[in-house]
Amino acid sequence: MPPSITLVARLAASPADARRGVVRLHPEVLDALGLRSWDAVTLTGARVTTALVAPGDGAPGQATLDDVTLSNAGLTDGAAVVVAPAAVEPARLVRLTGSRLARAALTPETVRLALLGKVVTGGDAVSLLPQDVEPAPGMDAPAARQRVAGALGSAWTTELLTVAGVEPKGAVAVRPSTVVGWEGGPVTGETVAAGTAPAPATTTARPQLVTTAVPAVAEPAVAPEDLIGNTDAARKLVEWLELTFDRPELLARLGGSARLGVLLTGPEGVGKLTLARSTAAAVDAQCVELAGPGTAALEAAAASQRVHEAIGAARDAARAGTRTVLVVTDVEALLPAATPPPLATLVLDVLRDAVATPNLAMVATTSAPESVDPRLRAPDLVDRALGLALPDLRTRTELLRRLLAAVPLADGVELKAVAERAPGFVVADLVAVRREAAVQAALRHTGDGEARIGQQDLLDAVGSVRPISMSSSDTLQTGGITLDQVGDMAEVKQALTEAVLWPLQYPDSFARLGVDAPRGVLVYGPPGCGKTFLLRALAGTGQLNVLSVKGAELLDKYVGESERAVRELFRKAADAAPALVFLDEVDALAPRRGQSSDSGVADRVVAALLTELDGAEPLRNVIVVGATNRPELIDPALLRPGRLERLVYVPPPDAEARTEILRAAGRNTPLADDVDLAALGAELEGYSAADCAAVLREAALTAMRESLDAAEVCAAHIAAARAKVPASLDPAQLAELESYAERRRGAP
Repeated sequence: MPPSITLVARLAASPADARRGVVRLHPEVLDALGLRSWDAVTLTGARVTTALVAPGDGAPGQATLDDVTLSNAGLTDGAAVVVAPAAVEPARLVRLTGSRLARAALTPETVRLALLGKVVTGGDAVSLLPQDVEPAPGMDAPAARQRVAGALGSAWTTELLTVAGVEPKGAVAVRPSTVVGWEGGPVTGETVAAGTAPAPATTTARPQLVTTAVPAVAEPAVAPEDLIGNTDAARKLVEWLELTFDRPELLARLGGSARLGVLLTGPEGVGKLTLARSTAAAVDAQCVELAGPGTAALEAAAASQRVHEAIGAARDAARAGTRTVLVVTDVEALLPAATPPPLATLVLDVLRDAVATPNLAMVATTSAPESVDPRLRAPDLVDRALGLALPDLRTRTELLRRLLAAVPLADGVELKAVAERAPGFVVADLVAVRREAAVQAALRHTGDGEARIGQQDLLDAVGSVRPISMSSSDTLQTGGITLDQVGDMAEVKQALTEAVLWPLQYPDSFARLGVDAPRGVLVYGPPGCGKTFLLRALAGTGQLNVLSVKGAELLDKYVGESERAVRELFRKAADAAPALVFLDEVDALAPRRGQSSDSGVADRVVAALLTELDGAEPLRNVIVVGATNRPELIDPALLRPGRLERLVYVPPPDAEARTEILRAAGRNTPLADDVDLAALGAELEGYSAADCAAVLREAALTAMRESLDAAEVCAAHIAAARAKVPASLDPAQLAELESYAERRRGAP
């Protein structure tokens, strides 16, 4: 019987240990248990789990656990845990379950690389953070991070998998020889014939799900009418499939063709693959899947073999009289528009032959349709397209209600309020919100009564999850700011509300009066006066999907790349509608044409921007807002009606506005009784909003320089700060902007 000891479980505060399956013990406890660093220990709480042990600097009576290990042991912070040495064997087989995003994006080889060195038991949750606090033999931690991050994007650090089963039973360590796979799908080291269906997880009357190249859980497909937010697209795809499979002679008699190829587009995580599976099941067809990224990552010979196996399996089933839908996921990876590989021609040929096969239809999915080889859109291949949009507020609310139907919720939870804080979130993001809220509620639970997820758990989870549909580089974080929190500037706020929020919130009113809503707004004013802050508050008030880009970020030295970046930006905005496109420093993006010396790059970008704003395809539910402090440098064509037609001047703050800014900036700063913010605001003539905030910040640093134990900021500190923070507003530039504003107000 191994020695054991009962300790108090504490949640680890160190980010280095977060989610890595590490428990830290005092060196004296390690000696008492006969343990060395990075040995395995058994932790017994409400359930039994296993973790790696390392020396810590806590009290001898404490065990410091990371959040995932604490949850695996069924413990809360401060509960008692029994720690004992564990006997661990090398794992022969580890089967996992996880989100659909993880199963679709991660190959078993990548998952094994991320889990190398970790100790797991059946039923444990395990993160994809590599065990690089003490790398396992044969492990390349940077490579593991790079491969997982490349597959999942920014969501990889929060992704959790569940260990469905291990061989041998008990605690096992993942080693380079371990066979890893998804529950219900093939694993590394297993050979699965193309077209062989994995055993279903539950009994269902619907056709067997056939997977090739994408290990996945064989679960019952969702009925098309249950696809919240995508029912119209599902209904249309079902109609096309029924015509193709049930009435080919009618199509032929009317001069059509029974072949069907559909390109299913939409943001990442919006449910394209789910829709394809559900519609296939609705018409009693089996589904054969070919993963574009996983196939494209193979060497040419292996990739060719995988393509032939998948498409061959689909054609064999169709020729045998079975209705078959071939689903090619993320087709842009397999058939890229830019420099297509030699494999692309082969893929196109075999896909063309497959689509011509009776009883066989093809659905290709992509989140970047402009990046797909245009040859795929040939009439004899993919001649139809369906687009899925981001969920709106009503759809997000219904999705949350469906996802949390079986979850115990605290009284007073308002799912609509949570959905309002989650613009741009797709189904996969909302699943991550549910998971994060569950972790927070579990950590807060003291063991008394039933654990429930509260409103704050959900709101905090929304703040910690990055929407996968839009990358971190092009989203504007509002921080929960609204226009009500912006002091003064009543006229500016009213003008922005009318020009930006009304067209998106009251489109019926514009239609009733027979006028088109403004297409765009230009916000200009001196630097540091709150233009970007105003836009963040505007986005927070309207709960809009916001895509933000600085002007120079779209410029590229390669011919055509800058124009492509502009098109991609507006395509994302159209997918995310209702949306706001924020072009910061727009004078760098759209300078006057004919005056640049960059081989015409800026001129072509201006032309692309003008086309997107007022081209053949009008923007719907998308408002463009530009910000600049040099409006005279912008190409005049951008400022005509139908483009950035409303100009809103943000003036420097007056005495009253400066006082409000100082109060807002100092709301968390303890000020002494001798500090008069109203008098200070009146004295700071020529100071911008940023300057006013800098004065208080410098005053607090001055107090800290006098004493690190300082408890408040007094008038002497502010006087010293004023001497160090001069006014940044340039009188000449300010006069020029005032003159420009006067001219615009007098313009016809």
